[in-house]
Amino acid sequence: MTAFSQEHAPDRFPDQAAQQPQGHSRRWLILGVICLAQLTVLLDNTVLNVAIPSLTRELDASTADIQWMINAYSLVQSGLLLTAGNAADRYGRKRMLIVGLVLFGVGSLVAGLADSTGRLIAARAGMGVGGALLLTTTLAVVMQIFTHEEQPRAIGIWAAVNSLGFAAGPLVGGFMLNHFWWGAIFLVNLPVAALGLAAVAAYVPESKNRQGDRPDLFGAVLSTLGMAALVYAIISGPEHGWTSGRVLATAAAAVLVLGAFAYWESRIPHPMLDLNFFRNPRFTASVGGLVLITFGMGGALFLLTQYLQFVLGYGPLEAGLRTAPMALTVVALNFTGVGTKWAAKLGTPLSIALGMALMAGGLVSIATLTEHGYTGTLLGLVLIGAGTAIGSPVMSHAIMSSIPREKAGVGAGINGTLNEFGNGLGVAVLGAVLNARFAALVPVAASSLPVALAAAGSESERVRITGAYSSGLETSLLMGALAVLLGGLIAAALLHRADRADRPDQADSGEKA
Repeated sequence: MTAFSQEHAPDRFPDQAAQQPQGHSRRWLILGVICLAQLTVLLDNTVLNVAIPSLTRELDASTADIQWMINAYSLVQSGLLLTAGNAADRYGRKRMLIVGLVLFGVGSLVAGLADSTGRLIAARAGMGVGGALLLTTTLAVVMQIFTHEEQPRAIGIWAAVNSLGFAAGPLVGGFMLNHFWWGAIFLVNLPVAALGLAAVAAYVPESKNRQGDRPDLFGAVLSTLGMAALVYAIISGPEHGWTSGRVLATAAAAVLVLGAFAYWESRIPHPMLDLNFFRNPRFTASVGGLVLITFGMGGALFLLTQYLQFVLGYGPLEAGLRTAPMALTVVALNFTGVGTKWAAKLGTPLSIALGMALMAGGLVSIATLTEHGYTGTLLGLVLIGAGTAIGSPVMSHAIMSSIPREKAGVGAGINGTLNEFGNGLGVAVLGAVLNARFAALVPVAASSLPVALAAAGSESERVRITGAYSSGLETSLLMGALAVLLGGLIAAALLHRADRADRPDQADSGEKA
């Protein structure tokens, strides 16, 4: 008999509440430990952005070098999320958490002491491997140690740490660069990783799926290559052009490899990703909703950061401070439990509808009120933060609770992959809309704001160029708001329909009992 029951029909999903054991006695302490480990990983998603001038100067890094320093981390991390989650389920979530911390710490040490661009890129790739293990195992452990009733609040805190990490990256990086050399932004990870390692070893319980099937190595390779190719196509599209040979070839390869992955997973007896998950309407609705949440949040933050720096003239640190209210709102609502209480009162479908409506309202506020000063931007950031605080944990919990507990690592991998995909898609799609509008208004600029501003011969021309960029920002954010709102309403309707479909089944099972 296994530690967690493996007996479930391939096209049915057991009630997670019925399976859920009593919570771990030190679960809140353990949550703090794994959030500390997770925060370190998330900081490195954005901390490097503020160090670009220093790296260019001190390592003589080219533009391509800088891009690979940033992309090596995100490509490896996003490509390995499903594989890392599967490894955690099979070999032990605590064990993989420890391995992830060690890899991340070693990668940080090599990155901090790197004396060449090649070594730094390789170190960032190694950090991406550790990051993939940490992001999947932390959420999987949350699902193991908390009761079904406590999981929404625990996931809310976990999600708040996500937002805090992304927002604090530029702030931490700016502070370190003001006092130390560029390598310090990586070496600061070492004491945090060491503390996390000791705490994980002491407090986090081991849990794993003890089923004796062979690991799905071929599926892991296909998943990693396919997701890495897809993410690379998305992040390179704005630079090289969506119709360029490089982007089209990479996107085509991603589709072919991921198609082969889906076919392979449907044919083997013990797949890494059980495609029957997608037969569950609750799961599929939550998947779509989570992509749209990260689509709106990631795309808006990317465009707004550019607007603050290129149009309003703020430095990276100042721009980071002015976008921080979004993350602070998420942290405030989720750490205090307010977001969870609202979600519990409203229920999952209404919580998702409300969260997405607030996000859409925030995007509209930034689009239409930013030109009148920071007040409209602040209102938009707070609304997006409130919508994220309500909708994102509910969506993540709906995904995780739709998957058997013994597959919690794979569920966390799916959750992380959706976050990466939605964020990249938001940057790509909203950025493409902005660039198209900007290029139509300023044809000579070839859709490049910095180049256009550098070539401007007069102040009136600079005003015309920044006005065109603002118009493009407004168009892209309004389109993003519409997509988020419609997606939220559709996801809420599907979840409501799934709830109604579940009630007769529950009633029938009660009568039979």
